[in-house]
Amino acid sequence: SLFAQVFGLSSVAQVVLGKGLTGQYLSINLAFGIGVTLGIHASGGISGGHLNAAITIMEWALGKLDWRHLSAYLIGQFLGSFLAAATVFALYYDSLYDYTGGNFTVTGPTATALIFSTYPSPTISLPGAFFTEFTATVMLVLGVQVIHDERNNAALKGTQPLITGILVLGIGLGMGMNTGYAINPSRDLPPRIFTAIAGWGTEVFTAGKYWWWIPVIAPILGCFFGSLIYKLLIDFHNQPEEEIEKKTEQTDVETS
Repeated sequence: SLFAQVFGLSSVAQVVLGKGLTGQYLSINLAFGIGVTLGIHASGGISGGHLNAAITIMEWALGKLDWRHLSAYLIGQFLGSFLAAATVFALYYDSLYDYTGGNFTVTGPTATALIFSTYPSPTISLPGAFFTEFTATVMLVLGVQVIHDERNNAALKGTQPLITGILVLGIGLGMGMNTGYAINPSRDLPPRIFTAIAGWGTEVFTAGKYWWWIPVIAPILGCFFGSLIYKLLIDFHNQPEEEIEKKTEQTDVETS
């Protein structure tokens, strides 16, 4: 999580503090995709690539993780994300101070809190913002399931991290305007807590009509809904031929 977040957050810092001269929106999309790819490679052998708290919670609720693994993964994700925010803050502190004159704000012409956490577009309503985060996370979970489903047309072994990074890139390219595509509570909440401590104050929780809870709750609900859709529309209809033959044979035996 630390690895992935440093790439992503530092790219936002470079775009914002460089005033568009050292990167554009595409730079941020690419950096988060690269960060996710490398983060999965770094953590794959330890946790299976658990970087997203919403997916971790979903897998625990579905019985794929016990509570010990759930606790360990969530603590690791949140701590890594918090440390990533602190790292980027230290890396760009001089530029932050020069850009803001030492006045760290959440809104206004020199707002910099958006470097670390997501904030909704001024033109989007809270229901619209919630639906955006929910839908983007549904797309994320559907993509992750497709990439790893060995009973379907799964990605080749070793390519999953790269394709997952491309998936995150695609979400950013198509669904990032409204809310900044948090799609992950552990990507958004720990840096927000860091900014509250580091000088931006409690406005990081009240801005955007108390926006902060949406990137926490909407991705979790989106994960469950995305998993359900995949189960109903793909997984149930994609049983291997061996299983179908076994069920047919069992039915024949029971009939006899």
